[in-house]
Amino acid sequence: MIAVIDYKAGNLTSVMKALDAVGADAVATSDPSVVLQADKLVLPGVGHFSATSFLEEHGLKEAIEIRVRDGFPFLGICVGLQWLFEGSTEAPGTAGLKAFSGCCERFPEGMKVPHVGWNSIEVSESRLLGGISSGDFVYFTHSYRAPVVHGTVAVTEYESPFTAAVERGNIMGVQFHPEKSGAVGLRILENFVGLS
Repeated sequence: MIAVIDYKAGNLTSVMKALDAVGADAVATSDPSVVLQADKLVLPGVGHFSATSFLEEHGLKEAIEIRVRDGFPFLGICVGLQWLFEGSTEAPGTAGLKAFSGCCERFPEGMKVPHVGWNSIEVSESRLLGGISSGDFVYFTHSYRAPVVHGTVAVTEYESPFTAAVERGNIMGVQFHPEKSGAVGLRILENFVGLS
């Protein structure tokens, strides 16, 4: 069972529909006890980084940490990817999971923000991105970006490079929205569902 974590800010409906389309057994939940029973975790995301404070306030962060430490696959989407880092300048008082070093920052002044629409990714070797090629297009909508770090497995250029996907062991995240990225996005979700 995949727990899609509801922290009252994610795009749950479209993520649930996309997971259903690839045959996943998924349940949306805000209950830490359900998270602790799940085989895989998905943290969707839309909106302000401060919304992730809900995870700590409701015991979900601790449940996620336990599951991740025990080796169960985790996928963060959009703000869910940003949460894997130390934090974001969007909400300086809200800590991320700190699975990856660095802080997410707003695109520089003078750039059109948010970065919305289809953009290509440059892909490195990755279980999550198996079958996805450099040059494939995915759908983005975001104003803050994660730095390129050790663990970055896909990069997108928007004036300068930023992390489009990260992966280290069982911890994964994508800045783009696989549930809105057509066949490429469904393939990525299919890969995640198939992970052991």
